[in-house]
This record gives sequence, structure tokens and C-alpha cells, in this order.
Amino acid sequence: MLSPLDIHNKEFKRGFRGYSETEVDEFLDEVVRDFEALLKENSEMKQKMEDLEEKMAHFRLLEETLNNTLVVAQKAAEEVKAAARKESEVLIREATAQGNKIIEESRAKVRVLGQELHDVKHEMGVFKARMKALLQSYLEMLQREIGDEGPEMEDERAGD
Repeated sequence: MLSPLDIHNKEFKRGFRGYSETEVDEFLDEVVRDFEALLKENSEMKQKMEDLEEKMAHFRLLEETLNNTLVVAQKAAEEVKAAARKESEVLIREATAQGNKIIEESRAKVRVLGQELHDVKHEMGVFKARMKALLQSYLEMLQREIGDEGPEMEDERAGD
């Protein structure tokens, strides 16, 4: 590859009726300037390309990291959902079992209270019957007493 210095130092053989040395030198100076500008631009482009390749590599790495993070996050979310589902199922089973236990205990209490009510009603009936029999026997005794002393009691009452 030619360098600007190679172009600048290039000497041509002189021939009979050759080119004008001044024009060739001016043209070569112009070629050197353009060539130097192109080399500089090429160098800058190479540097920019290297920078862009570095950034691209960085972004690829970042993309891969983000993808891995996303996969991990999705797995974690699925695990959390599964754990929450299991926990909710356990809670529902426990609540159902506890509710059924409470219902059974309540039914048992209702049966006991119903039996106690039945027993109290029965005892009340027995008590009423005994009380009625007792009162009846007192009434009969009273009537016998009054009946035996009936006229005397009436006389005493009349004298009062």
C-alpha cells in the first residue's frame, strides 16, 4: 500500500518531451493531500467500526443477560404461582375441614340441647302431674275435713 510519503517522493524519469514537472508536482501534491485525507477518514472509520463492534458485543452480552434474567424471573413467577396454588388448596382444605368440624360440633350441641329440652319437658310434665296429684289429694283431704266438720263450721261461722 502506498503512503502519502511514497507518492510525494516518487520521481519519474525524464524523457524527451515529457510532462511538465511543475504540473506533475502540483498534481502529486493534490493526490497526496487527498490520499492523506482518505487515509485519515479510513482510520477514523476503522476506529468507529471497532467502537461499534465493542458496543455491539456489549449489547449482545446485555441482551443475553436480560434473556437469562427473564427466564429466571419467569421460572420464579411460575414457582411462586405453584406455591401459592398449593398453599391456597391447603388453606381451603383446612378451612373446609374446620368448617365441617364446627358444623358437626354444632349439630351435636343441637342434639344434646334437643335431648335436654325433651328431658326438661318430660320432667315438667311429671312435675305437673305430681303437683296436680298432690293438690288433688290436699283438696280431697280438705274436703273430708270440711265435710266432717261441715255443719259445725257453718254454725261457728254464723255465730261470728
